[in-house]
Amino acid sequence: MKRVCHITTVHPRYDVRIFHKECRSLSSTYEVHLIVADGKGDETVEGIHIHDIGKPAGRRERIFHFAKKAYKKAMETDATVYHFHDSELLTTGKKLAQKGKKVIYDSHEDMPALLSEKEWIPRIFRPLISSVFAWYERRCIKKFAAIITVTPLMTQRFKRSFSNTFQVTNYPICQSDYIDNRRWDFSICFAGGISKQWMHANILQSIGKIENATYRLAGIAESSYLEQLKRMPEWKQVEWHGKIPHQSVNDFIQYSTVGIALNDYVANVGFKEGSLGNTKLFEYMQAGIPVVCTDFRQWKNIVESTHCGICVNPHDIQEIASAIKKILTDKDLAKVMGDNGRKAVQEKYNWESQAETLLYLYSSILKLQK
Repeated sequence: MKRVCHITTVHPRYDVRIFHKECRSLSSTYEVHLIVADGKGDETVEGIHIHDIGKPAGRRERIFHFAKKAYKKAMETDATVYHFHDSELLTTGKKLAQKGKKVIYDSHEDMPALLSEKEWIPRIFRPLISSVFAWYERRCIKKFAAIITVTPLMTQRFKRSFSNTFQVTNYPICQSDYIDNRRWDFSICFAGGISKQWMHANILQSIGKIENATYRLAGIAESSYLEQLKRMPEWKQVEWHGKIPHQSVNDFIQYSTVGIALNDYVANVGFKEGSLGNTKLFEYMQAGIPVVCTDFRQWKNIVESTHCGICVNPHDIQEIASAIKKILTDKDLAKVMGDNGRKAVQEKYNWESQAETLLYLYSSILKLQK
């Protein structure tokens, strides 16, 4: 079996996209190795060999020292194909390519756009840093065998300078053991990142307009933002769960009537175009509950064509409240929308369809090598 190696110094070892989707899909055809930086040690899980290079003390150490450690460990694995997932590993990928290795850059986010919004970068320097990164990224990818993106806008951007670009979207893995535990009560849910980009303050204001509605909220929160939310009068309608295990997310979602995903119109999702890189929309669809989500063009096309929810302007509090209330007060409508979403995932918006693209990409790279 050909040996392939995935590399990340940012994501956790059991990251859904990296481990559960890509590595597991590849493991039936290739010997798969995964390099991580979490300090939890080496192990082999489901035939995937995980190599731990330790845990960095902070962002600076990760960027300036752990990229070198990742390169050293990567060379030790002596793989044929190297597949890295973090933009800060571009130099590592370039060095591997210069050693004659086949290198794949899996770009999960539009990094130049993301850098233009990073609050830890002084505002005056953001355009320059974003432009310099985009220039360096274009230089590096010329050495690579392929680029993988998660959404059409990024695919178009990379294809302008690199033709061998593939879109492998973050659709959910179909559940063969799906159990219908849905209960149609008066609650809305969100499980994921508790940050400003997901507009929880607007959600709370909207729920405050709906008597007896409960917002079931779970995830990893930015502490200062969470405290800000807790000071809002509508927090009394929140059922706070904190971080929950990944395997419990589907059950958590099914215990609510509406799944909400209000991502702001920001640069790293293409403003009003939107991105398919985040799985939130598809998690709700797979669980079989209706969605209320941002009216991104990408999301709106899916939601309206499948009739699985309602798209809204994430800044319009009244529009959000009206959409939520419409579903909460019509259980028949909620069930129809939920069933439609689940059917759409089973038939089209599922990881199995994307795994085919991933396996084709690897096969084509290795054939070219011969």
